Amino acid sequence: MGGSCELTDLNVIFLGTGGSIPTPKRGLSAIAIRRKTELLLFDCGEGTQRQMIQAGVGFHRKTKIFVTHMHGDHVLGLPGLLQTMSLLDRTKKLEIYGPQGIKAFVEAINQTVRFSLTFPVQVSEIDAGLVCEEKEYTVYATQSDHMNPSLAYALIEKPRPGRFNIEKAKELGVPEGPLWSKLQDGSSVKLPSRRIVKPEMVLGHPRPGRKIVYTGDTRPSENLVKLAENADLLIHEATFDDELMERAMEDGHSTPSMAAETAKEAGAKWLVLTHISARYKDAGLLLEQARKVFSNTDVAQDFLRLELPLSEA
Repeated sequence: MGGSCELTDLNVIFLGTGGSIPTPKRGLSAIAIRRKTELLLFDCGEGTQRQMIQAGVGFHRKTKIFVTHMHGDHVLGLPGLLQTMSLLDRTKKLEIYGPQGIKAFVEAINQTVRFSLTFPVQVSEIDAGLVCEEKEYTVYATQSDHMNPSLAYALIEKPRPGRFNIEKAKELGVPEGPLWSKLQDGSSVKLPSRRIVKPEMVLGHPRPGRKIVYTGDTRPSENLVKLAENADLLIHEATFDDELMERAMEDGHSTPSMAAETAKEAGAKWLVLTHISARYKDAGLLLEQARKVFSNTDVAQDFLRLELPLSEA
């Protein structure tokens, strides 16, 4: 399986990979993306804070939590996580995004569970579309086909500037120092000679960022195919094996071959299956079924860490 414990500027850490009920080997849905100094957490099943401790994720980073839907195995870890963060004297604001119902849930925690928050919590109920935008990335959501409402998410990094051509900058008379930094940040600079040097004069072609898509619980849908288009990593649920396809469709879930078809249609580069039913002590069958359709597939296990290197293309 691809992946490494070596830390880069972006790591995907599977904190919980089971579906509905925990098992001795699988906690409930929670996926952490540690990007530079920030933590983005997708779903927060029961016991997530313990999984975070075991994974060494930390509780004091700038943090956003994205909830896919209001089933317990995706959201009941929030009370424990909020309390643990407070007991550890967190002070940074925590942002929580989710479908209708998430605000009432967090308010109920505050009103009924007796502990004092040491940090501000901002809760946003969202629909499909742009969820949040930062300088270097955006998060989008689309309606998934599980329950109403339920969401799938895409973390999309913005393109990075092209490589800085040192020789060209010197040739144009740009002195080394702050002006180089401004050009690398995409700003034009004015030289003492009054000459204007634009970024495109010293930078190569923009380099693409990375795209990670997390489906939450869902049947296959065109919405997901569009969201996952050209994704570097598609994290897709596969609750039941292909023999239980009818059961999966009835319950709003997917099988390995369904997930693999979505990855194939979307042109995704890498598929990782998660939300594995407790009935499967060994997920080898699920992996075999998916790889028949989409070869670059893995099955997640708790505490798996993946790295997604930046593309220089």
